[in-house]
Amino acid sequence: MLVPHNDADAFDRAIAAWRAAGAIGTPWIVVESLYSMDGDFAPLADLAAVAARHDAVFVVDEAHATGVYGPGGRGLVAELGPRGDHVLTLHTCGKALGADGALLCGPQVMRDFLVNRARGFIFSTAPSPLSAAVVRGALRICAEGDDLRVDLMARLEAARAALAPLGAQCHGSPILPLILGEDGRTMAMAGRLQAAGFDIRGIRPPTVPEGTSRLRIVITRNARAGDIGALAAALAEAFVCGG
Repeated sequence: MLVPHNDADAFDRAIAAWRAAGAIGTPWIVVESLYSMDGDFAPLADLAAVAARHDAVFVVDEAHATGVYGPGGRGLVAELGPRGDHVLTLHTCGKALGADGALLCGPQVMRDFLVNRARGFIFSTAPSPLSAAVVRGALRICAEGDDLRVDLMARLEAARAALAPLGAQCHGSPILPLILGEDGRTMAMAGRLQAAGFDIRGIRPPTVPEGTSRLRIVITRNARAGDIGALAAALAEAFVCGG
């Protein structure tokens, strides 16, 4: 069932109501640690407590947090400390790791089950040893990359200062959406920014809810201070031009 976004109490009530209605079995709580379209964070500590209270499986997609947050870039769940066998995390090998594939981390029983029963794993071509070596190298860079994360956070602060006055939502993550609402306006603005040399994509339904079409701005370490300032200037000009 669906619950209100980032509302740990709503998860608690939903599971309690499900149990009261006579349901049996194990509930699952599935969230992203860092949401890809809004750039906000899930209340992981509160959700982990709800999962433990109800003996639920807690699945966290760390796609946008891997390499960026947590000790050694291991993601936001790692900041919670030791975890029980009920916690599963998914880490894409794309994005920060710059490779392909994904890693699913969890207890031995989960790994054994997937190896023996998961059709998508069993009836699939295995990744090449080269891909595995690239991922292993990327993980090593992340583990030793505290200086890279400090540098990224400085760029995020510069982006917040430059883009928040123009309407970008800043939750402290590299994803800064600027919600424009109307589809046509959003895609026209994205086109103007792309023509100016910025890889800014317009996002519209069904990827996001109706009426919330947006420019999805993502800051990486490829963005220099001058690039961020130039983006802010181009965005302000696009607004003036009737974007």
